[in-house]
Amino acid sequence: MGEMTAVRDAYGAALKELGEQDLRIVGLEADVASSTKGGIFGNAFPERYFNVGISELNMVSMAAGLARTGFIPFVNTFAVFLTARGADPIQSLIAYDKLNVKLCGAYCGLSDSYDGASHQAITDMAFVRSIPNMTVISTADGPETRKAVFAIAEHQGPVYLRLSRAPAPVFYGDDMRFEIGKGIRVREGSDVAIITTGTLLHNAIQAAAILEAEGVRAAVVDMHTVKPIDQNLILECAEQTGAIVTVEEHSIYGGLGSAVAEVLAERCPVPMERVGAVDFAESGDYGQLMEKYGYGPESIALRCRAVMGRRQDNET
Repeated sequence: MGEMTAVRDAYGAALKELGEQDLRIVGLEADVASSTKGGIFGNAFPERYFNVGISELNMVSMAAGLARTGFIPFVNTFAVFLTARGADPIQSLIAYDKLNVKLCGAYCGLSDSYDGASHQAITDMAFVRSIPNMTVISTADGPETRKAVFAIAEHQGPVYLRLSRAPAPVFYGDDMRFEIGKGIRVREGSDVAIITTGTLLHNAIQAAAILEAEGVRAAVVDMHTVKPIDQNLILECAEQTGAIVTVEEHSIYGGLGSAVAEVLAERCPVPMERVGAVDFAESGDYGQLMEKYGYGPESIALRCRAVMGRRQDNET
């Protein structure tokens, strides 16, 4: 599997590095600095770091005010609380006025596995993706996270950055090219395309390897930007393979699967399967939850076989 690193660790290190280069960067925290790793920035720049306590709505509102005065706030807390408790100012203050605030939701998906459904974020992307003016990004590994932190700092406008708690395999090199709104084709294939976002990229690649042993050529796409989504890349995959599987550690309603389905329905309808959450999960070992709820490589490969079967049925 190779080197493993937690996305949140890469985020904290990147934010500190960014803070060294740009005095406009400020950090806000909802009393979870050791979890989000925003505290790495806070320890380095205490005069630009504000721990507001467990008060997500006030924290997001403060970020709006800081952005108005020319700062670039990075707002840190668990994804589920950021998007639920901070929903009003995210929409009415930040998105409405296109403020330059970076909302960083940690412990996304099921990665806060032992704290259970109350802390697991499976609806966060659905909320922020539906809001006008919002950019939505979900990173796959440490190097991509570092690139994303610097990219969103340069991007003018509100951004939601989705970050996992769990260690993930390092796939990219430090020289990887990251561009907001442009997915990355990490594996070529002509029989089926797996479009994924976040740390499930590695499971998608493993699923493609399983299928390759059966003579099936599966393309794999890292769709790190869920909004604005790379429509051209989705259409290329649909035209080349005629069968699409989306994989996300999020509800199948409103996230990556929905975004891809919208593009296909309007411009290139092909058989599609969505791998993602359909219900709340429970407390438990992260790896076991991944397998139980269908995120493992074998489960992804099974859904690829299913969608290829549906394509074949349509052709006969």
